[in-house]
Amino acid sequence: MSAPPAGKADFAILKRFLPYLWPAGRPGLKARVVVAMLFVLLAKSTLLVMPFAFKGIIDRMAPGLEAGIDIAVALVMAYSLARFGGVLFDNIRNAVFEKVGQDAARRLALDVFSHIHNLSLRFHLTRRTGALTRIIERGTKSIDTMLYFLLFNIVPTAFELTAVSVIFWFKLGPPMMLAVLGMMLAYIGFTQKVTEWRAALRREMVDTDNRAAARAVDSLLNYETVKYFNAESLERHNYGAAIQRYARAATRSETSLAWLNIGQSLITNLMLAAAMAFTVQGWASGRFTPGDVVLINTLLIQLFRPLDMLGMVYREIKQGLIDMESMFALIDTPAEIADAPGAPDLAVRGGEVRFDDVRFAYEADREILHGIGFHIPAGRTTAVVGHTGAGKSTLSRILYRFYDISSGSVTIDGQDIRSVTQASLRAQIGIVPQDTVLFNESIAYNIAYGKPGATQAEIEAAARGASIHSFIERLPQGYDTPVGERGLKLSGGEKQRVAIARTLLKNPPILILDEATSALDSTTEAEIQAALGAVAQDRTTLVIAHRLSTITSADEILVMDQGRIIERGTHEALLARSGRYAEMWALQAAESRAEAMAAE
Repeated sequence: MSAPPAGKADFAILKRFLPYLWPAGRPGLKARVVVAMLFVLLAKSTLLVMPFAFKGIIDRMAPGLEAGIDIAVALVMAYSLARFGGVLFDNIRNAVFEKVGQDAARRLALDVFSHIHNLSLRFHLTRRTGALTRIIERGTKSIDTMLYFLLFNIVPTAFELTAVSVIFWFKLGPPMMLAVLGMMLAYIGFTQKVTEWRAALRREMVDTDNRAAARAVDSLLNYETVKYFNAESLERHNYGAAIQRYARAATRSETSLAWLNIGQSLITNLMLAAAMAFTVQGWASGRFTPGDVVLINTLLIQLFRPLDMLGMVYREIKQGLIDMESMFALIDTPAEIADAPGAPDLAVRGGEVRFDDVRFAYEADREILHGIGFHIPAGRTTAVVGHTGAGKSTLSRILYRFYDISSGSVTIDGQDIRSVTQASLRAQIGIVPQDTVLFNESIAYNIAYGKPGATQAEIEAAARGASIHSFIERLPQGYDTPVGERGLKLSGGEKQRVAIARTLLKNPPILILDEATSALDSTTEAEIQAALGAVAQDRTTLVIAHRLSTITSADEILVMDQGRIIERGTHEALLARSGRYAEMWALQAAESRAEAMAAE
């Protein structure tokens, strides 16, 4: 399917943008738009009076009119007042309209931000964070520019052009008025053509800027990896190449701007020269007074000023449309996982979880789960073990409904998770993930994330349950200690304990422990296991384990291999079977003995 023509695409973007300018159900903001437009017309009308006052001053200074100096002085005052009035009305207009622009930017930014959070995990795994944030930043910033130029330059320039054309008709005659209109059309046509050419250059510049930003953010987010592999020079080279491509694109864009300005100046100055020559000749023949020469010159200069702005405005609007096009493309990205129409909230009675013949594939040609089926009774614990890539963590992602399954069903208390709202589903599940990522905020903030509005006492109780309270109290800033980007100021074990505390505070009926103690030493692991064991009581718990010693008390253990359950049973029953689980147990026991001997 071919893309729509540029003009239609631009108009479609404007149609989507204008409701933010004229918001439904917000009469106060609409009134501000109307009042601002009235001040626009007042400012332009005032400025149109200035050339006539200037003409009157010049004509009153002719020899023999010295006795009428009072009139000339009055005209000077009127001229000065008109200049002040133009500035006054423009600034009042800005003050009245500012709330409209800021509200539009806020609502659009919020819409984009909310939609991005509603997009699937698959989308976020394939996007670069730096490029994504750059698109949002440029798109929201373009709102204010678009609003300002559309309302306060395009509309008043059209008004002024109409007024000047009428004045020229009566003052200079139809030929000169048509010449002015012809100049305007030539100016607008030239600006449009060159700006269309520049738009392609702008798109290239934006794309290279996105890639450079994405390269920088990706490198900084992986700072430790860069250091591990002594790859500073490689990162410098990659980033240098990215910004060099941006520099080349930006140079071409700015060079094209120079040619645009030269062409615009040529057209306007040719018109000014023709009009001035015409009025000077009229003065020589007695048709015009010296004040008329000043009047025509001042009118044209006043008209050229917004026309020069019009060229810049057209460029800015085109660039804003490009930026907003990328942002609206984000909004138009469909959510892979969506609530069914009229979906009810999940009603948890006990928390029974059932996977029934579940098949799933991240990619259509590579199935990950092959008919998985198991049942976790309410309040019981089921553990899943297996080698890396067996599909263990995929189970937690499906239960959270980050992905929809290909066939089969997943139910909680008999309710298919695809038939209930995602928000209510995730509100009933708590997870301690293997890879804990924290916000760049305080420890208290990260723990309280499990229960917004939690009291300090509740936060501390959760920290005690995760065996991290005493550590936090020893810190100089206590619970106000910032954890750094992604929690890098904390050790792996400390981060994991904060994640455990966050889940304890959430207090959900269903727990997922995705190798929750994998980053802890043996002593701390024992403490955490005791805490998790207490929390798991009377809760439905799915444990995804690497260390088999942590799941020996599970009510049922599932052994997975290549997306299939190959063994199931209790720890003792699986050992007695002498199958895959027994092999894994023996291997880990041997590794533990070797570590103990090495420590001695």
